[in-house]
Amino acid sequence: MPSAAKTTQGKLPVVVWVLAAGAFLMGTTEFVIAGLLPDMASDLDVSVSHTGLMITVFAIGMIIGGPAMALATLRLPQRHTVVGSLAVFALGHIVLAASTDFTVILIARFVTALATGAFYAVGFVIATTAAGPQRSTRAVGMIMGGLTLSNVLGVPIGSFAGQAIGWRGPFWALAALSAVAAAVIGRFLPTAEQRATVSMRAEFTALRNTRLWLALTAAVMIMGGVLAAYTYITPLLTDRAGIPAGAVPLVLIAYGAGALGGTAIGGRMGDHKPMVTTITAAAGTALALFLLIPLSTSAVATIVLFALMAMTGFTLNPIVTSLSVRFAGDASTLASSLTTSAYETGVAAGSALAGVALGSSLGLTGPALVGAVFAVLTLVPLIALAVRGTTTRPRVVAQRTHEPGTDAGARPEQSAAASAARH
Repeated sequence: MPSAAKTTQGKLPVVVWVLAAGAFLMGTTEFVIAGLLPDMASDLDVSVSHTGLMITVFAIGMIIGGPAMALATLRLPQRHTVVGSLAVFALGHIVLAASTDFTVILIARFVTALATGAFYAVGFVIATTAAGPQRSTRAVGMIMGGLTLSNVLGVPIGSFAGQAIGWRGPFWALAALSAVAAAVIGRFLPTAEQRATVSMRAEFTALRNTRLWLALTAAVMIMGGVLAAYTYITPLLTDRAGIPAGAVPLVLIAYGAGALGGTAIGGRMGDHKPMVTTITAAAGTALALFLLIPLSTSAVATIVLFALMAMTGFTLNPIVTSLSVRFAGDASTLASSLTTSAYETGVAAGSALAGVALGSSLGLTGPALVGAVFAVLTLVPLIALAVRGTTTRPRVVAQRTHEPGTDAGARPEQSAAASAARH
């Protein structure tokens, strides 16, 4: 079978598309819980607020588990790590769907979060290497597009299916689909990988790069800004903008469409003008959120600004992720996992502070104000990155063959082609 990295000029390798499909499944499982909480709480005989721990546990698993799993699987072939993470993901969902014990379900959620963290950490590195230096950000954008699409299609479909056949149905489906994804991705990932021989010490040494931490800080801030407003958008829509509760899902679809469009824009523009694109998008996010405060009494204005916030906010994600991988050089696996942790940290911080603001004298517009402040603060690390520059030296990649009886070394031209850090 031809290498998955081979592709015609201008097109992404097939492996990037199948990794995006895996991201779609993992994004669906993270967010579908919100639509199933009442049914799950009733069936498991726990309170709705207690059932919400399933979301918290998953976020904690992503924040802590991503880097931990990246280091734990550092010496494993990337192919085995990706396929293994999908297999564990499938098993975790089987346990979740079959169990009646809430503690067991929480453990299953945590394990699936670990698998998700491992998938993203290695998946982003595989995608950028396979796509090559001229399409690395676009490849990251494709995977993040799969994650974003899960909000547009996966979560609504999962919620509807849960209402129709019971909350366990969507998790059985996710288990089956992820098992299929593991088999498909296993076919398209080449057995002979092009990657650097990196030690755990080298991975930690890469964390000394100041530009890497600037990129991670931007990831925390922009996601905190977007999710601060998103988490509590329903009361703003119904109680301030006057939008009927039945129409809220349509507004959320507009948000998802805006996020999907922003991810595509970031993927397209990030390889050519990363700092101009990110600074402009962060400023646009802040402006949309600030305008949402006085204009949210208008339904039309609220919907437009909400979709605009999603589009500009999500434009940063593929670019910041690609920059993190680039700044880490050869030791990119840990940096990639830290980027995922940064997004989850932003989700936790933004939603928590927005909740405090909602209960304060700021009221319904409090979350939008919190989001606007986060978006403005995103400009600080981005401007610092623009001043320092984003150019990096090419990294030399050695080919490691994992088929028995082979020990091939990379030729210079192979190393040059595999470098995802060169611009």
